[in-house]
Amino acid sequence: MKRFENREWRDSMRLRVDYNNMMQEFVGMRGIGAAMLAEQRPQYEAAALRMEEKRGEMKWRQLPFSQSEVVHQILETAAWVRRNCDAFVVLGIGGSALGPIAVQQALSHLRYNDLPAAKRSGPKLYVEDNIDPERMASLMDVIDPARTVFNVITKSGSTSETMSQLLWATDFLKNAVGDAWREHVIATTDAEKGNLIKIAKENDLRTFFVPDGVGGRFSELCPVGLLAAAVCGIDIEELLAGAAYMDALCSEQDALKNPAYILAALEVLAMKQGCNISVLMPYVDSLRFMSDWYAQLWAESLGKRYACSGREIYAGQTPVKALGVTDQHSQVQLYTEGPFDKVITFLGVDRYRVEVPIPHAYDHIPDVAFLSGHTFNELIKAEQAATEYAVCKSGHMSKTITLPEVNAFTIGELICLFELQTAFAGELLGLNAFDQPGVEEGKKATYALLGKPGFAAKKAELDARPARDMRYQV
Repeated sequence: MKRFENREWRDSMRLRVDYNNMMQEFVGMRGIGAAMLAEQRPQYEAAALRMEEKRGEMKWRQLPFSQSEVVHQILETAAWVRRNCDAFVVLGIGGSALGPIAVQQALSHLRYNDLPAAKRSGPKLYVEDNIDPERMASLMDVIDPARTVFNVITKSGSTSETMSQLLWATDFLKNAVGDAWREHVIATTDAEKGNLIKIAKENDLRTFFVPDGVGGRFSELCPVGLLAAAVCGIDIEELLAGAAYMDALCSEQDALKNPAYILAALEVLAMKQGCNISVLMPYVDSLRFMSDWYAQLWAESLGKRYACSGREIYAGQTPVKALGVTDQHSQVQLYTEGPFDKVITFLGVDRYRVEVPIPHAYDHIPDVAFLSGHTFNELIKAEQAATEYAVCKSGHMSKTITLPEVNAFTIGELICLFELQTAFAGELLGLNAFDQPGVEEGKKATYALLGKPGFAAKKAELDARPARDMRYQV
């Protein structure tokens, strides 16, 4: 029996949400009053009911329960990659990259790619989430194409950045291994629509599918994220089990007892009080890239001009990533003495995966000697507690999510928690959290500038822009 099949173990891994430091009793009148939450209960009940009614439409919520056959195929492919390759390269952008990066950082050795092969649980992992030409060229210097597999990920099959990377990788592989290039490419895309599935079928590529209704920022728990994780030896079944566990916890209809719903409710109330910035600050280095993944999830889902009713609302919070203790020395000054326009979410753990003592030396210097005999574990926990206290004392709002430890189960919980928080916030704000119309204008302009067929009108629009005024250039 795997450990996640044991109920007692699962319950011991339950994430905890503490929002004392959001409340007026702790931060003063700039905080949220208990009466405010009570007044909003009817809205929370209505939003919870809509969440339940729309559950079938939220295909990403089904991922922890509906992929047993896909997981089997992923594990088989991952084993094949580990046997035959020294490097696994993900070509993707947005959710196709941020999720895999976050999970890899969380669950693999923190210096995974630097380890010798004998100490790694899989090939080196490279996630190429940008098209800077210097970056793409530099990849050629560190991989052997004959021992590399590329996983190209785009659901639409028309993402310009990713498809340009595929063109580059195909040429790179053909020059190195000839017709065998097909053995070095795995496509993850829509099952029927788009250019990538056409290419995959024409060339008989190994292929995984992004399920219908699963958008990029909600896709980490499908093959988009699971394949890279499995290739690196991460237990994807435990990851999904953690998400399923959190989904059950978040089926509670009382928003004040539902961890995702209360987090969303607090953020929305804070927005109404002028807090238009949401800071995520892990005190765990393994969780540092969860902030990047969260930033896309929160910004792209809630940054909307229009409500579902068609009314202009210009909603959303700006997500900011921070890292404890690093950013105590760069950002916390602002968080304690700056404007009251932020909500900080601290991420902490009960148990780090190792314990490192601080040895005795320089005992004749009291300002140094007091550290000796403690551990880095104690120090970072003290720094987190101290920062939480300083932020609270200054009257700024914060909350804390605590993982018992960082493992595949708790990361699955955290992913599900943030996804459900985002969806519930969308319901409270009356907007569609699952589209991204604001992204499309830039895409269309890019197509026009590069001469994509069908975008002549957009090119004409761009050409008609006012000429640059030299008075405003220096």
